[in-house]
Amino acid sequence: MANDEIDYEIFGSEMQLVEIELDPQETAIGEPGSFMYMNDQIEMHTIFGDGSNNDNNDFLSKLWNAGKRVLSGERLFMTTYTNVGNWKLRVAFAAPYPGKIIPFKLDDFGGKIICQKDAFLCAAKGVSIGIEWQKRLGTGFFGGEGFIMQKLEGDGYAFCHAGGHIIEKTLAPGQVLKIDTGCIVAYTKDIDFDIQFIGGIKNMIFGREGVFYATLKGPGKVWLQSLPISRLAYRIASYSYGPRKEEGSGLLDGFSRILDGGRN
Repeated sequence: MANDEIDYEIFGSEMQLVEIELDPQETAIGEPGSFMYMNDQIEMHTIFGDGSNNDNNDFLSKLWNAGKRVLSGERLFMTTYTNVGNWKLRVAFAAPYPGKIIPFKLDDFGGKIICQKDAFLCAAKGVSIGIEWQKRLGTGFFGGEGFIMQKLEGDGYAFCHAGGHIIEKTLAPGQVLKIDTGCIVAYTKDIDFDIQFIGGIKNMIFGREGVFYATLKGPGKVWLQSLPISRLAYRIASYSYGPRKEEGSGLLDGFSRILDGGRN
């Protein structure tokens, strides 16, 4: 195997963390800011790149690979955690917002997973974190993630994080799934990703579901999230302007509740 063969355990329900068990001299890599805790005799180092074989090149190649990760939402530098002791030790990484951590054994999916930007949390050393270009013009402009998504390659474990509840769908050859563009977390390399115009004036103006939705065509697997971070941020921001409904009073408060379908 090119990647370190790590063991892991995921804890929690809505605010999860993943605890990775490292044998002596095994290494995990983490997105800066995701670290939670580790045992003594685990050494932490900041490296230029992701520690994969793709980084064992000249400086310009390393710079290009690191630049691609920046475009995909990652940073120029990654952090490695290496067990320098003589027995098994553990290091943990925490989710950045409410949701679920998804473990991917990359060699179970042909060595490659394509995921949304900022999804990567941590991985076994040797996993390559790069970019996946959207080749269709319409998909790049209206697909929710733009022209660039993350690409995880290797034969070991990689861990991603997404918001809300995660559901996994298996699509048969030719089977199409229509999805809100922000709800796509990841998909396997044989999935065909495109966008489709919703159509209908009332749908576009009053439907509040956007003008396009994504279409994913099998064969392959798809992972979806129920709460995209952009949707969560919008809801939080909507409460930051002016008084909240429960802070109102009298007729205006009652009228507001009627317009909002009776929800508090």
